[in-house]
Amino acid sequence: MTSMNQMSSTRTTAVPAIAGVLHPRQTPANGGVGVVPKFVPTLTEDEAVSQARLLKALADPTRLRILSLLSRYEGEVCVFEIVESFTLEQPTISHHLRILRDAGLVDCRKKGLWAYYYVRREALTRAQEVINSLA
Repeated sequence: MTSMNQMSSTRTTAVPAIAGVLHPRQTPANGGVGVVPKFVPTLTEDEAVSQARLLKALADPTRLRILSLLSRYEGEVCVFEIVESFTLEQPTISHHLRILRDAGLVDCRKKGLWAYYYVRREALTRAQEVINSLA
């Protein structure tokens, strides 16, 4: 009796290569479908991911308000002062601050039990440049 593995291995046959025709499972070296693109994006995949993270962080009303608060009070603002300024609970504010930190828009300095947040101006400039490059 022949096992299923032995039967399937005997059924595979090589498909002859025809010049200029791609086998359904082959992909060209450029990763496309065998056609040279007419338009090529100016951003690499990594640049697009980085810029999307930055813009996503700005695309939330609460995060914009946190940035506005931090910008208004130049220097560092203690996390409990940020929480006092909103009707949201501390874990929610911390979540938004983490997203802003991951995007590079804010940073913090720990002093004892408290974290003091501040705006990273160069990141805001980068966000402005990203938006301007799309115009």
